[in-house]
Order: sequence, then C-alpha cells, then structure tokens
Amino acid sequence: MFITPAFAQTAGGQASGAGILVQMAPLVLIFVVFYFLLIRPQQKKMKAHKAKIDAVKKGDQVVTGGGLVGKVVRVDDIYADVELAPGMKVKAIKATLTDVIDPMTAKPAND
Repeated sequence: MFITPAFAQTAGGQASGAGILVQMAPLVLIFVVFYFLLIRPQQKKMKAHKAKIDAVKKGDQVVTGGGLVGKVVRVDDIYADVELAPGMKVKAIKATLTDVIDPMTAKPAND
C-alpha cells in the first residue's frame, strides 16, 4: 500500500559516448587546474633553483640546508667548500645549498 512498484530500466545495452564524456570532463578539468596552479609553477621554481645552485662559483655567499651562511672557497661537480669563519671551512654537498645570496645586498658572512 505504501510501497510503489519499482520499474527496471529498459535494457539499452551500451552507454552513449556523450555520457562518458560528460562524466570524465570534471576529472580532466581538475587535472588541468592542478597542473597550471600547482605542478607547473613548482617545476619552474625547481628549475630556477637548480640553475642557481649549478652556477655557484668561488667567492659567492651561500646558505646551506642547515641555515649556515658562508663564503664559497672551492667548488667541484658535487661538493662546495664553504668558509663559515676565518680559518673554518666545511665541505657541503652542492645539492644541499638552499640559496645564493646576492653580494651587492648582503653583509659579509665572515666579519
């Protein structure tokens, strides 16, 4: 009395191509938004950081991953010798350098 009869859908066979496209459109849109707002800017930032670190040369002032500021004394492909204080040198892996400080705007690290 209170229950209405349920009617099965007609057996249509396969779903239409437009129906699948409408279902996939939001997922594609989400991926495109994530790519342009998150992935692409992060890749550009990583590329710029890698170029900055690869261009480190003797005399540059750098910040290490641990937050130490020093002057580069020697550089090779993998390592950079950083002078933290007069007579105190450490060997740092170039990949762990976080920043190269502009010498025009920074105070000397070893004073």
